[in-house]
Amino acid sequence: MTMEPAGSDPEAPVTTVDAALAAARSAGIERQDAQRLLAAVVGQPRTWLLAHGEALLAPAQTRRWQDGLRRAQAGEPLAYLLGSHEFYGLGLRITSDVLVPRADTETLVDWALDCLRAWSASNPGSPRVLDLGTGSGAIALALKHSRPDATVWAVDASAEALAVARGNGQALGLTVQWCQGDWWSAVDSRPFDLVLSNPPYIAEGDPHLADLAHEPALALSSGPDGLDALRQIIAGARSRMCPGAWLLLEHGHDQAAAVADLLVEAGFQGVQSRADLAGHLRCTGGSACPAPSGPAPGGALPRVTRKRRRIAV
Repeated sequence: MTMEPAGSDPEAPVTTVDAALAAARSAGIERQDAQRLLAAVVGQPRTWLLAHGEALLAPAQTRRWQDGLRRAQAGEPLAYLLGSHEFYGLGLRITSDVLVPRADTETLVDWALDCLRAWSASNPGSPRVLDLGTGSGAIALALKHSRPDATVWAVDASAEALAVARGNGQALGLTVQWCQGDWWSAVDSRPFDLVLSNPPYIAEGDPHLADLAHEPALALSSGPDGLDALRQIIAGARSRMCPGAWLLLEHGHDQAAAVADLLVEAGFQGVQSRADLAGHLRCTGGSACPAPSGPAPGGALPRVTRKRRRIAV
């Protein structure tokens, strides 16, 4: 949503801050989302809205507010309306070419940082890290920001997504090696010390896709059971990983058992999962042998359930 300076429009409707927020509430828009959207329209912080409920919006601001409200009602993510989103404490530019980073994905970053701490305890130098399917660059940039010593590669098949990611890296002053291509084909043959990915994992035809219609389909759905991309990543992983390196994968809330089976079948050791803040098993990983027995770096993890349900985000 482009926030242009207010101009004169004598035919535009006029509304107040309080009336605008009341309209959002009636439309079913969450209070904080409505405040963030309105704050962007008027060019003021959210705290200003609370103290200026009777302030009149300029006609052009009212027009932009109503347009944003319609788009929000239609299910367009707030990040697309604002053009930005925060992930792991980093402000990222977001466009409709990339998925909006989810809070659940911070679980994957936390686990990756645990693995890097364990790696550094017994290895000198800079760890080589690979983020497959980087999208906005959220995961790669969060890792680089937290571990400046790491050399981070990030891959995406979409040139448009990589342009967004590269721009985010430049804005944050974080150096990542951005590579365009399909999974492993985009990087050289040198092995990595840590590989992680939040690939598409929703099954084709899953009804939840209708709620995600504004986000790029290529980054959402992967085959009849949602596991095609995960299979490709796992199949090519061990030959591209250092001994003992970890492969960490985000997946749907009911896919942990299936992903764990794929990792075990591919020869990974210590396979286990981590839960997100809602308690769903959201990430599953394993170590390229040889690897020590026991839980992955970061402590004991919940056991993987073998019950399978319909795939959802």
